[in-house]
This record gives sequence, C-alpha cells and structure tokens, in this order.
Amino acid sequence: MLRSLLRFKHLARLQTKPSNGAASVYHMANTEALPEYKHQAKIIDGVAMAKEIREEVRMEVDQWVAKGHRAPHLSVVLVGDNPASASYVKAKTKAAKGAGITSETILKPSSITEEELLDLVDKLNKDDRVDGLLVQLPVPDHMTERTICNAVAPEKDVDGFNVVNVGRFCLDEPAFLPATPYGVMEMIRRTGIETFGKNAVVCGRSKNVGMPLAMLLHTDKEHHEICADATTTICHRYTPGDQLEVFTKTADIIIVAVGQPNLITADMVKEGVVVIDVGINRVMDPATGKMKLVGDVDFEGVSTKASYITPVPGGVGPMTVAMLMKNTLAAAKKDPSYGLSMHPKKTLGQEVS
Repeated sequence: MLRSLLRFKHLARLQTKPSNGAASVYHMANTEALPEYKHQAKIIDGVAMAKEIREEVRMEVDQWVAKGHRAPHLSVVLVGDNPASASYVKAKTKAAKGAGITSETILKPSSITEEELLDLVDKLNKDDRVDGLLVQLPVPDHMTERTICNAVAPEKDVDGFNVVNVGRFCLDEPAFLPATPYGVMEMIRRTGIETFGKNAVVCGRSKNVGMPLAMLLHTDKEHHEICADATTTICHRYTPGDQLEVFTKTADIIIVAVGQPNLITADMVKEGVVVIDVGINRVMDPATGKMKLVGDVDFEGVSTKASYITPVPGGVGPMTVAMLMKNTLAAAKKDPSYGLSMHPKKTLGQEVS
C-alpha cells in the first residue's frame, strides 16, 4: 500500500479534529461545527451498482453457455495466511459463483519458494480450462511482486498487472484494466458525472491504482467511452501540503487512494466536488472500542460540500470485485481486445460470438 502523505503540513491539524466514531458511514452526522453549505452529497452506492454489474455478467455468461461454451473459470492463488487476503479472495469466489463463473482457490504456504510459485503459475497458464488467473497480492517478502505479476499470461491476467497489459493500456491499446481503476471509472460513467474538460486530482501514484486512474481520467474519450478527457493532476507523498490544498480546492473530481484517514477534509474542497474514496483503513472506534473501516476522506465533513461521494465500506470495494468478473468473462471469450478495447465505438461488454 502506498505510504501515507506524512509530509503534508496539515496532518498535525487533522489529528486534533474530533470525530464521531459511532456515526454510520451512510449517516450524515451533526455538523454544527462546520459552516453551512448548499450541497448535500449524493452517495454513490457501490454495493447496488456492483450487484447490477454482476447480474449483467450473469446474463452474458448464460448467453455464452447457451451457445455451447463452458462457463468461464477463474483460478486464484493465495500464498500464506494473511487474513485480509483470505477475505478478499473469499469475496471474489463468492461473486464468481453469483455471476455463473466457476472458480477455485489454490492455497500455498508462505514457505513456498518463488520458483515453485512460478512453476504453478506456468502450469495454470497452460491449462486450457483456466480463463482468468490471479495471484492474490501481497506475496511473501522473499518473492518479487513484479516477477510474479509478469508470470501470469497476459490473456489470462484479469488483474491487469502483467507488464504487457500495463504497457498496452498506457498506449491506448487493447488490454485488461486493473479492477479497482476500472471500477472507479465505471462508477463515474454510470452515475452520469461529467468529466470532459474537468479538473481531476488523483491522490496516490501506485502502479495498480493511482497511475492507471490518472491515465483513464486524462485519456481521449474517442478511444473508449470509459475514458474521461479530464485535466488530471497526480499528488503524492512529496506534494507539499499547501500545494495539495491548492490542487484539491480547484478540483471538480478528487480520487483518493493513499491509506491515510481524514487526509481530505471539508476545508480542502470546493462546493459540488465529486469525491471517490479508494482508501481502506482500520481504525479504533472510540464509541465501541472496536476496529472499524474508514476511507481517506472525512466522509461526514466533505459530504456537506460534495455533489457525489463514495462511502467506505460500500463504495469502491464491491466495484473492484464486479469488474474482475467482467474481465474474467472477457478472458473466457478469448476477446482479442483482452476485455477492454481502447478503439472507437466499441462498448463495454461487447458480445463475442
């Protein structure tokens, strides 16, 4: 995960701000301490949107199988016993079942060598029954993540992490997209948010989220309907705090994927901004004494100024899994575009007979 933007000057101020730990992420808390704004954000329901996409995938799978093809198959390799990774994998296989996609989880101990894991990936690459293949990240420290990602065959790389898919995507060539950026852009598209010529700020420059999001936001929509034609700025850990606020205050769209709770607060955004929160942080809820999930954005405060905002949980997370299902279906169809065409006039989910 991208390290937090610890150099930002306003973090000390944020740490002193009170928070209402008992408030539901979907509930607008008492904002007496905040100025009155005319906007009250509409919440982008990632759970409902992801369900809709999975149902669409299920319909396409049924049509595919009705033509005499077998159901798409997803193989997931999980190395070690990381609880978070196990939870993510469980969510993916559950979604696959609901979408009519068969799946398997291959468990390997953290003691497995990199060579042994590469041999397993190569075996799955050569297995014609496997359409989509991913190795759940992170991998153990004694392995090189980039080596593992590049070992997955590009045509089965439904995570979109192979260097071939990354390079093709950056050049507007057909490629699989990483599921999280894909999900964010689909949220924007389905919500009907205008992006043409807008100022977009991406906080975070990771190769799996921040970078591909910035590429999609600035890319010419002529290449594909999911592209945004926005003027895009990337902020990262070395962006000075005063400059971060300059960028966010003029942004029409802010996407945050850093891993720092309360990084973006109400005083840092303008009225009517669209805020997509990709961050996932576990913090102590002082009201209950238990851990809870929050994003990188002060949801309660920013909601008083934003036009649209995503919650955590229930926002980007479910969309990530849903877009993985779309990638797996495309891989099964042997779509020569690798699932997402960046050429004009081809729509998402185009049927391949």
